[in-house]
Amino acid sequence: MSQDSSSQISPPVLSQGSDRDLGLDSTLEELSMYDFQVEISCTAMEVARIFEKYPLLPGAILREQGKYIGMISRRRLLEFWIRPYGKELFFHEPLSMLYSYAKTSILQLPQTTPILTAMQLTLRRSPELVAEPVVVETAPDSYKLLDISELNLVSWQIRGIETQVRYERSQTQMIQNDKMASLGRLVDGVAHEILDPVSFIWGNLTYVSNYSQDLLKLIAAYDQECSPNSNYITYLKEEIEFDFLAEDLSKSLASIRTGAERLKKLVTSLQNFCHIDEVYPKPGDLHACLDSIVLLINSRIQGEIEIIKNYGHLPPVYCFMGQLSQVLMNLFTESIDNLLNEIVRNQLQPDNNSNQHKPRIEITTKIISQAATKSEAPDSRWVSICIADNGPGMSSQLQKQIIESFSMEKRADKATSLAVSYRIITAKHGGKLNLRSQLGKGTEFEILLPLLS
Repeated sequence: MSQDSSSQISPPVLSQGSDRDLGLDSTLEELSMYDFQVEISCTAMEVARIFEKYPLLPGAILREQGKYIGMISRRRLLEFWIRPYGKELFFHEPLSMLYSYAKTSILQLPQTTPILTAMQLTLRRSPELVAEPVVVETAPDSYKLLDISELNLVSWQIRGIETQVRYERSQTQMIQNDKMASLGRLVDGVAHEILDPVSFIWGNLTYVSNYSQDLLKLIAAYDQECSPNSNYITYLKEEIEFDFLAEDLSKSLASIRTGAERLKKLVTSLQNFCHIDEVYPKPGDLHACLDSIVLLINSRIQGEIEIIKNYGHLPPVYCFMGQLSQVLMNLFTESIDNLLNEIVRNQLQPDNNSNQHKPRIEITTKIISQAATKSEAPDSRWVSICIADNGPGMSSQLQKQIIESFSMEKRADKATSLAVSYRIITAKHGGKLNLRSQLGKGTEFEILLPLLS
């Protein structure tokens, strides 16, 4: 083909990438790519001249009568030319002949592919293809070439950003953990200071009750022995309403006892919730832990939400009780928020309340047999803790978002309480956290903890 024919090949165009800072979610469309289209009827000599003029051009997009058929790289052309008699055989022949010999598998990706994903795909290729450029589909039947060196450089920059982000998050998490530990110690100290006078009141109530009954008996004996016609005694008993006082004194002492008992339980629950975990897990009473959480959330539900407990027979379970309490609190909070929001919606739309049931949270504990993996024995025993509500339920899209937040590969900007709970259950306890929900039929969270033999 003549020089005039060679000039018919359009020169390559380097498209400029995005001017914004690249991040973990950056895609291929933000990178610089080459647009170089060649008809397969052109000769290798014509393409060689273009490569000589543009030394950074990684290859050429091949078309046949305007239709995309593949790509041939500069490296592949060079490999054939340096072979014995390579130039004589292919230099003046159309590219179709050379492409039939040099054709290899091509990595073709859409421009919306994340840069880190594209880098992982390139590294999975066979060693002889690792340096081949990537064909990027920018539009229907429109393709560009991405130099592998450009992809390598950018991906390493993003990896550096990712490492820095993870470091900052780990530092933030360490600071948060230290703050929570300090807060736990502070709350534990305050609870201990409250518990001391409560215990004093509780311990003396028995004696005060006995003393009051003895005094009432003594007064009754005096009343019987003394002259019944004593005007002063009669006047004094009427003034202090003695009959009512004698009846109400025992009721008042019973009320004080009930209040002191409730306050003692509340402080003990607060101490259990702020428990500082040690390095190794310890056996704990899950039912006591659940009861403590229910007692703490009573102020939120205010009698509007019914709590139903279906407790099975559970042995002590090895766990980090403080972290497990936080997980249970997170799950209860999620259910309570959904139910309270539904209550508000029903109050604003009274016409839709005809078939509404009383908001309810049901707690079920039991031991089940379930295999975690195919290699496990089928009789592996697990402790199951189910927290189910009869709220509005979750859409499939919301469930998908929650489940995606559980994955470490999804680099969320902010860790949610459910994602933190998932990692505590799986990473710290070797368990599982399952989510089941359906619109109109409520939501159920299930915690599975392995039961050691």
